[in-house]
Amino acid sequence: MTQATHTSVKPLASEHAAQYRALMLHGYQQEPDAFTAAPGERADLPLSWWEQRIAGSGQDTIAFGAFGDGQLVGAVALEFSARPKTNHKAFLLGMYMLAGWRGRGLGRQLLDLALRHASERPGIEVVTLTVTEGNTPAIALYEAAGFRSFGLEPMAMRTPDGFKGKIHMWRRTSL
Repeated sequence: MTQATHTSVKPLASEHAAQYRALMLHGYQQEPDAFTAAPGERADLPLSWWEQRIAGSGQDTIAFGAFGDGQLVGAVALEFSARPKTNHKAFLLGMYMLAGWRGRGLGRQLLDLALRHASERPGIEVVTLTVTEGNTPAIALYEAAGFRSFGLEPMAMRTPDGFKGKIHMWRRTSL
């Protein structure tokens, strides 16, 4: 008999900072080409940096988590610009799901929660993101959620295997 799995998605709070840090450091290590940050680059940052990413001062960032059986198994964050010419945009970043939890719909739920939050924030009309070229599952997820590519930044990241490009994607908050 298979044991039922309880899952949920919700905004992260400061008490999740240590779990969020551990999840993202794991992601940087396991999927280094998926992130612009190098695996060791954020390991020495204080917990306060991760708390700031979860819920930045002035509400400039917010992170969301996917939980499986009470453990943080996935995350994504939004950054908001305070600059007058760009404050209509949100930037989606740091999408990661533990390998054992992929393919269960949690990534889509997490993405939908972030997009819903962006659409409910006054003045936000567009959400943008970048995804590493060749990351077919992530690209498919973003396209299924209504994102469209608007360009490729060649040589965006230097990796041990050579340069990788970043695909720039966008979607309106109201589809």
